[in-house]
Amino acid sequence: MKENSDFEVIIIGGSYAGLSAAMSLGRSLRRVLVLDGGQPCNRQTPHSHNFLTQDGQTPAEIALTGKEQVLKYNTVHFRNGFAAGAQTTENGFELITSAGELFTAGKLIFATGLKDIMPDIDGFAECWGISILHCPYCHGYEVRHEKTGIFGNGAMGFEFARMISNWTKDLTIFTNGEATFSPEESEKLKQHDIRVVETAIGLIQHESGRIQNVVLRDGTKVALKAIYARPAFVQHSDIPAGLGCELTEHGLLKVDVCQKTTVPGIYAAGDNSNLARSVAMSVSAGSMTGAMINRSLIEEGF
Repeated sequence: MKENSDFEVIIIGGSYAGLSAAMSLGRSLRRVLVLDGGQPCNRQTPHSHNFLTQDGQTPAEIALTGKEQVLKYNTVHFRNGFAAGAQTTENGFELITSAGELFTAGKLIFATGLKDIMPDIDGFAECWGISILHCPYCHGYEVRHEKTGIFGNGAMGFEFARMISNWTKDLTIFTNGEATFSPEESEKLKQHDIRVVETAIGLIQHESGRIQNVVLRDGTKVALKAIYARPAFVQHSDIPAGLGCELTEHGLLKVDVCQKTTVPGIYAAGDNSNLARSVAMSVSAGSMTGAMINRSLIEEGF
C-alpha cells in the first residue's frame, strides 16, 4: 500500500460485507482502506450455502475470490490488522490499529461481525458451524429428514422448532432445564410429535465436529445428526459503541435503510447489524452501504 494514510472511507472488517462495500466504492473511484484481522466468525464452517453462484463453496474460498476481485480496483487498499480505537475529528475520523498505525477518513464502515458466546457444554464449540447450526436456509438442506435437535426454550424454542419442522419431522427440543412453553405451545409440540427433553445436557459427543450423541446429565444418550442453536453474542468490536453508535434491543448496531448508524458518517453492514447472519445478506448489505456512502460523498462535494 502507498504511504498515504488519508482515505475517503475506512472499512473495518474485510469479510463479505466489508469486501462488498469496498467493491461498490472502488467502482465509484473512492479512496478506500480495508482493515481486516482475518478472523471471520464462520471460519470453522466447512461449506456456505444459499448464495447464488457460490453455493457449496467454503467461506474462505468466497472471501479469497472477493478480495482478489476487489483489489483489482486501484483505489482500494487492504491492510492486515486490528482496529484498536477511533475518534472523531474536525474532518471525519481518526483510526489507530493495534500495531500503532494511524489512518484518517471522512466516513467509516464497521463490518466487524459478532462474537458468539458458547455455552458451557463440552463439545459445543467444536461442533459450532459444522453440525451445530444457526440457520436452516444456510445448512438445513444438508441435514434434511435427519434426526435433529434444537437448543431452546419458551417462545424462542417453540418458534425455532416450528421453523425447523419444515426440514425434518424427527425433532427433539433440549430445554437444558425446566421447560417454559405455554400450555398452547406444549400442546402444539405434542400434536407434531416434537419431543421435549428437560434433563440438563452433560456433553456432546462428536468426531471432528460432527455430532454423534447428546449425552444428558443422567447418562442418557440421544443420537443426532445436527442441532440448531442460537447462542448469545456480543459485538466483535466495541469501537462503534465507544463512538456513540446505538445498539438495538438485540445488541445489534442500529442502522437505517441506508445502513447509517446513529452517528453521522458511520455506517455498519453485515452480521453486526442484521440478525439474518448469512453470507448473501452480508454481501447485499455491503453493496448497499458502499452505494449509499458514495451518494453521500457526491452530495457533499457537488
